Amino acid sequence: MQRALVVIGLILLAAGLAWPWLSKLPFGRLPGDIRIEHEGFHFYFPLTTGIVLSVVISIILWIFRR
Repeated sequence: MQRALVVIGLILLAAGLAWPWLSKLPFGRLPGDIRIEHEGFHFYFPLTTGIVLSVVISIILWIFRR
């Protein structure tokens, strides 16, 4: 459990440092992501992005567990 938390922390740190480059990828602006914008109010729910990332992470974990 400790190793998993350290790995997750390092991944989050790497993602935070690489954010300027990661933000240029199309993730977060996929069809199916919910975006509501009104004057003084912005709501964003990345539904499709979350599903895609979940599937990718599940496949990666499945491959490593074999």
